[in-house]
Amino acid sequence: MTSLVVLAGGLTAPAGAATWASASSATIHPGVMMYTDGAQCTANFVYTDSAGNVYVGYAAHCAGLGESTDTNGCSTESLPLGTKVTFNSGGSLVDEGTVVGHGTLVYSSWLRMQKLGTSNANVCAYNDLALVKVAAAEKKLVNPSVPFWGGPTGIDTDGTAAGDRVWTYGNSSLRAGISALSPHTGISLGDDSADGGWSHPLYTVTPGIPGDSGSGFLSADGKAIGVLSTLGLAPLPASNNIGDLSKELGWAQKHSGIAGLRLVKGTEPFDPGV
Repeated sequence: MTSLVVLAGGLTAPAGAATWASASSATIHPGVMMYTDGAQCTANFVYTDSAGNVYVGYAAHCAGLGESTDTNGCSTESLPLGTKVTFNSGGSLVDEGTVVGHGTLVYSSWLRMQKLGTSNANVCAYNDLALVKVAAAEKKLVNPSVPFWGGPTGIDTDGTAAGDRVWTYGNSSLRAGISALSPHTGISLGDDSADGGWSHPLYTVTPGIPGDSGSGFLSADGKAIGVLSTLGLAPLPASNNIGDLSKELGWAQKHSGIAGLRLVKGTEPFDPGV
């Protein structure tokens, strides 16, 4: 028989399952800065597995060794699994800020596609998800809620239509630490069926810039749509492309070797504001 632990409110969960810090006290959460060998990216969402391990996602290219224009995950070299990653707060143009947590790169869609010999052009271009396993002693510092907005409430599987509003949270150090710029919204440019649903182009009020890569986007009902991957030149300058999370996570569930891998819903309700 599986042993159980008692959670707040009398709920039960399998022994070893993660319990979360409060949203107000957590130092590791969606939108936190992540540094990999000096390169900064942004966390998208929190994930767990059947053993109770906790992972934070960012873009696979955050551990890439190519140039910013090298976006083909099937051919661009990357740092190996086992690479150490830190979670940081308060980074700026001149300082990486304060380390608030530690993790290890345990899954990269880029590395896995290369090992499998993946050749589908759309998958190579947009399957851009990596998972960092949070140090066991620091799982107590994690909350899965997106700051400011709340959620995610699940995973979006319907894509986006032109004009749909989207929500995201993250603050690249290139914004000089101006926290008011962390929560922002955007508008979908409409899905392009030519890529098989792997990508969603969109435009945000403050466009995604280096350091924002990996951040997550939410739909009008708080569901996780995708992961910020590349800066686009079309259909609008300074637009962004996000990889479809339902496809990226589905691919990881099939190929990562992590049993029971799943997205964790936020503990705070989604509130899109006005």
